[in-house]
Amino acid sequence: MKRRHKRIGIIVAGLAGLGIAAFFVANAFKNNLVFFFSPTQVAAKEAPVNRTFRIGGLVEEGTLQRDNDGLTVRFTVTDTAASIPVVYKGILPDLFKEGRGCVAQGRLGDDGIFRAEEVLAKHDENYMPPEAGDAIDKAKHAKEASKSVVY
Repeated sequence: MKRRHKRIGIIVAGLAGLGIAAFFVANAFKNNLVFFFSPTQVAAKEAPVNRTFRIGGLVEEGTLQRDNDGLTVRFTVTDTAASIPVVYKGILPDLFKEGRGCVAQGRLGDDGIFRAEEVLAKHDENYMPPEAGDAIDKAKHAKEASKSVVY
């Protein structure tokens, strides 16, 4: 085998290895990618069913309920236009309260209930995750626009 053929074989093998490595990296990235959806988007069926994503908004007043086991919590997340029921089994952050912002990561079941695997709460009065704040602002503007339309 000539030297030139060996060099071409090494280059082809290197490119094939690089392609396989790129495929595995892209596949791992796709499997770990988590999108954010507002309650309005979830209610409009824009969110994937039985796939992990994040939902954010305000914890609706009067909806926080704890089950007898002490770990299961039920509440509703709203962006003032739509509300989605959430079930979480675990310890909630200390700052988690009704009327405050939160982001939950989990899956939406076929029954329309979001089963959270992780719940994050805002950490002070002025902070809300940008996605949740934008979703709430958009929902408020849409709600106000629908009220101002005269038939």
